[in-house]
Amino acid sequence: MLDKKTAKLINEQVTLEFYSAYLYLDFANFYTDQGLDGFAHWFEIQAQEERDHAMLMRTYLQNNNVHVEFGTINKPEGKYKDLMSPLTAALEHEQFITKSINKIYGAAHEEDDYRTMQFFNWFVKEQGEEEKNVDDIIKKMKLFGSDPKSLYALNQDLLARVYAAPTLVL
Repeated sequence: MLDKKTAKLINEQVTLEFYSAYLYLDFANFYTDQGLDGFAHWFEIQAQEERDHAMLMRTYLQNNNVHVEFGTINKPEGKYKDLMSPLTAALEHEQFITKSINKIYGAAHEEDDYRTMQFFNWFVKEQGEEEKNVDDIIKKMKLFGSDPKSLYALNQDLLARVYAAPTLVL
């Protein structure tokens, strides 16, 4: 049985994951408006992944007889000054999510809740990948973003991203 603190943190994380999806769709809208369908596509897939994460955590709570309680999903600000703004906001957001995941892991560790720790091992690893992926795009934008041909190539590269469902087993 999950202790109350860990269950509360996971419930809160479900809402944060749904917010992440909402935020990434907002970034996708921005890039669509700029004519960068590859950037939009990349963030649409990110949004799908975040929804998947929320659903996995929801199922985990249900499988442990914890009532799932959805919180309010805030509206993204949607004010981006340039093509780099959503990318840097995405990296900052992923770093925030990493801290939140680590907090859940720490709470489970305090309670010797090895099942929850094992479940969240996947998310800890996933967050490392999430941060690296956004950081890699930021580095490419800094290198190539000011050149229209290179920006086009990067946009095409991002358009080729394929959605892959999470491989976490509950």
